[in-house]
Amino acid sequence: MYPMHTKSLEERCQRILQDMEGSLTARDRVGIQDFVLLDTYTSETAFIDNLRKRFNENLIYTYIGTLLVSVNPYKELGIYTKKQMDIYMGVNFFELPPHIFALADNVYRTMISETNNHFILISGESGAGKTEASKKVLQFYAGSCPSTSLLEGVRDRLLLSNPVLEAFGNAKTLKNYNSSRFGKYMDIQFDHQGAAVGGHILSYLLEKSRVVHQNHGERNFHIFYQLIEGGEDELLRWLGLERNCQNYRYLIQGECAKVSSINDKSDWKTVQKALTIIEFSEKDIEHLFAIIASVLHLGNVPFEANAMSYARINSSAEIHWLSKLLGIPSNMLLEGLTHRKIEAYAEEVLSPFTVEHAKYARNALAKAIYGRTFSWLVNKINESLVNKDSTRKTVIGLLDIYGFEVFDVNSFEQFCINYCNEKLQQLFIELTLKSEQEEYEMEGIEWEAVPYFNNKIICDLVEEKHRGIISVLDEECLRPGEATDFTFLEKLEGKMSGHPHFVTHKLADQKTRKTLERGDFRLLHYAGEVTYSVVGFLDKNNDLLYRNIKEVVRQSKNTIIQHCFPAIEPDGKKRPETVATQFKSSLAGLTEILMSKEPWYVRCLKPNHCKQPGKPFTSHLWLAVLSAECFTRASDLSLTHLFSGLFDDVMVRHQVKYLGLMEHLRVRRAGFAYRRRYKVFLKRYKALCPDTWPHWKGTPAEGVQRLIKHLGYKPDEYKMGRTKIFIRHPRTLFATEDAFEVCKHELATRIQAKYKGYRGREEYQRQREAATKIETCWRGLQARKERERRAWAVKVIKKFIKGFMNRNQPVSMDNSEYLAFVRQSYLTRLKENLPKSVFDKSTWLTPPPIMQEASVHLHKLHTRLLVWKYVRGITAQRKTQLQIKALTSDLFKGKKENYPLSVCQPFADTRISEQDISIKVLQMICPEGIKYSVPVIKYDRNGFQPRFRQLIFTQAAAYLVEDAKVKQRVNYSSLKGVSVSNLSDNFLILHVACEDTKQKGDLVLQCNYLFEALTKMCVVTKNNNLVKVVQGSVRFDIQPGKEGFVDFKSSSEFMVYRAKNGHLMVESAGTKSR
Repeated sequence: MYPMHTKSLEERCQRILQDMEGSLTARDRVGIQDFVLLDTYTSETAFIDNLRKRFNENLIYTYIGTLLVSVNPYKELGIYTKKQMDIYMGVNFFELPPHIFALADNVYRTMISETNNHFILISGESGAGKTEASKKVLQFYAGSCPSTSLLEGVRDRLLLSNPVLEAFGNAKTLKNYNSSRFGKYMDIQFDHQGAAVGGHILSYLLEKSRVVHQNHGERNFHIFYQLIEGGEDELLRWLGLERNCQNYRYLIQGECAKVSSINDKSDWKTVQKALTIIEFSEKDIEHLFAIIASVLHLGNVPFEANAMSYARINSSAEIHWLSKLLGIPSNMLLEGLTHRKIEAYAEEVLSPFTVEHAKYARNALAKAIYGRTFSWLVNKINESLVNKDSTRKTVIGLLDIYGFEVFDVNSFEQFCINYCNEKLQQLFIELTLKSEQEEYEMEGIEWEAVPYFNNKIICDLVEEKHRGIISVLDEECLRPGEATDFTFLEKLEGKMSGHPHFVTHKLADQKTRKTLERGDFRLLHYAGEVTYSVVGFLDKNNDLLYRNIKEVVRQSKNTIIQHCFPAIEPDGKKRPETVATQFKSSLAGLTEILMSKEPWYVRCLKPNHCKQPGKPFTSHLWLAVLSAECFTRASDLSLTHLFSGLFDDVMVRHQVKYLGLMEHLRVRRAGFAYRRRYKVFLKRYKALCPDTWPHWKGTPAEGVQRLIKHLGYKPDEYKMGRTKIFIRHPRTLFATEDAFEVCKHELATRIQAKYKGYRGREEYQRQREAATKIETCWRGLQARKERERRAWAVKVIKKFIKGFMNRNQPVSMDNSEYLAFVRQSYLTRLKENLPKSVFDKSTWLTPPPIMQEASVHLHKLHTRLLVWKYVRGITAQRKTQLQIKALTSDLFKGKKENYPLSVCQPFADTRISEQDISIKVLQMICPEGIKYSVPVIKYDRNGFQPRFRQLIFTQAAAYLVEDAKVKQRVNYSSLKGVSVSNLSDNFLILHVACEDTKQKGDLVLQCNYLFEALTKMCVVTKNNNLVKVVQGSVRFDIQPGKEGFVDFKSSSEFMVYRAKNGHLMVESAGTKSR
């Protein structure tokens, strides 16, 4: 913003010049959004350059008047959100940057206001984005039209008809991973309120030959791969299919059954959901997929020649599945696929096929089944979209038709597609010229004739009766005798000789002949030359299905097949129309439909062959574009030039040519580049003239006249119509727009200053009055709140005191709230003071009387929780230790004085490592496996002399070892028991069964790890009853027939000595013992 009162006149002029220069520079950088405003509108180079600039700035849409040119960005731009949709709803067509939503909204609003029918023709070559454009239009109408629960069903079916038709009618080609292989015209019906209430779809020329043949790098229709990859295992078993596309001949001819960018599994789920919402019954879906599977089985039917060179089928597996899926007897299928029925002298004779004829018949049947099923599918979708209300409806049609196709080898399909484009181009030019001429006449502006190429001569070359290519082709298909593709070419050469748009090898000059094969003919279309190979023309045009095969198929139990091959189908004497004638009739019907509606156009372009996107797109760029005005928005943009996308000038130039964009631009620029209604023009530019700003009192036309006089328009630069102003040159408009940009800033500054002063004064008065009122109200409110708070406090205190006084009484109205408070208070305090360990027995809060019982239950529950947590935290090693300790407890708890001291001491796996045991001993006892070993003191049986020994437990016996010598081996089977005293000593006596005098007697041992050793011995021997705790003295056998005693008593200190009576005396020192 520039404050006018602080700048000198010279500074202001300099600023205006800088602003205008900046605006023009920005326009040069991002291009012009309407080609009609190109100064050099006749220059194809300027046209391409403007497209390139916009593509490199991710501006994929450009207008030619009301025609929308769309360049495929090959990436997500984020410009199709609900927010974007709302921005474009109800806005004047040229107020915002070009967008598919703007065109869709303008068509819709025009239909509503004028109550007439319209259509949007979307064209372009394969991969240019036609299908996506039609989806965006449907998306806009689905999101912007009035809706009810009933209408939402119609909307959903309209939207979901697309994935179904794409699955059955689209395929991967060399140019496009989702190429439509049929033409589609969809009518969307609207009621008087503008709500979408129904629809109807027409399909044109499905490429049935793709079912049986695909070129290298191409695929069959999507639905086959979706069924194989995404179908449930149970469904595939029922259909007799395997989850491997390589097993089916019809799916592998292009050698690219799997494509990384196509998710067949996900698409399968989408199709299944769509079929359900479009109201296909379970039976319909079952029969539909049975037909799809039968086509795959049909492609795998093998033929081989028999001894007479006739075809026979050498495998019954595929015939079995065909019979099951189609409900046709196997013998009838075998006969139909290997024989032809011929009428001879009023009799019918079966003539066997050769292998080649059998394959032809099989492929013809596959194409017929799939083609008719596709037609049934379209009709079924139409049934779900039908509007049962008989009141008058307005219609918007969407025509998504194949673009002009030129391949290395062009066949019958390309001929039909390019003929269709010729017809649409003819219609396009006629309707465009007609609309332009009508607008000029309506506005009283003199119409200037526009030179353009009239392609009627090419249309006549193709479709003229008796002389056109289609007529010659039909004659050759219908005539008796040996008609071939080359006889057809010869007839063409005879009839078309000398035609400026037709040439063959025979008719060409020497130079052109080098570029043509003998089986080629070349047509000079409006879009350029296309060379067609006649090979296959007759077969594809005939598309014959033998009568006896039809009779076989009519026996089917499949309801869809019954509908597609009705019993009353006239196929006897009268030959059905050829494909080319049917297509010609369909185009005539389509032309009639389109001529009855108002046309709108979307032309889709491919920027390159390799699907390379332009520079990265940011949401800031599009928001900046949206926030600016329509012509000079680029001046305020700050675009990040990271890199330019691939923009193939030659490729784009070719598309611009065959889409007729330059012709359309010349028509739109015939005389005047820009036209606007007076009211709209005056509303935008009235600030440029003091007489019209801020309010014009007279008519809009007079205001515009006053405005352009002030701006200094020359008489040859404009014309005044009845309702619009016509401006001849774009530069005139740009100069006006640039002046408006400068004026906007100055006006905004002045308006802002006035408005801020007014709002400031108003705001001050309002705030002062509001402050007084707020103070008054606030004081009153605070006083009322304080009174209410005190009254509430008195009531609560009274209740509390009364409850406290009656706290020991049964629950009543007087004490219920107090008791509830007591419960809550106790539970709150208990929550903060819960025992943290299962061993903590002292921290449980004393409950009030009312919570006594609840406290007991809570204590138990919490104890169980702590125990559970404790148990969960025990490791496997700790668990084993506890189990052994538990056994020790069973043996000694309450029986031996020093047992409590052992509880806290962990047990070890062994007390003597194998390195401390003699190798000789180890070699002797290792086979038995050492389980535990401990150092002990052994007291002699005679004299009780102490000697250091090692006590080793193995799996089979206990060993008493002295250095490298085993002093005694005690088998567990001969171990009668172990005696220990009840005092705090660490003595144990092993009682051994002695059978003769040579055997050694019982062992008297002293062990510092008494509890550990005895527990380990019980575990090893698996006998928990070995240990006996005794009082007083223990008798032991010195040898058979001779006994000794060990006496135990308490004393102040630990002592071991031989008493006078000859007994071994052990005095224990209370709890000091280990």
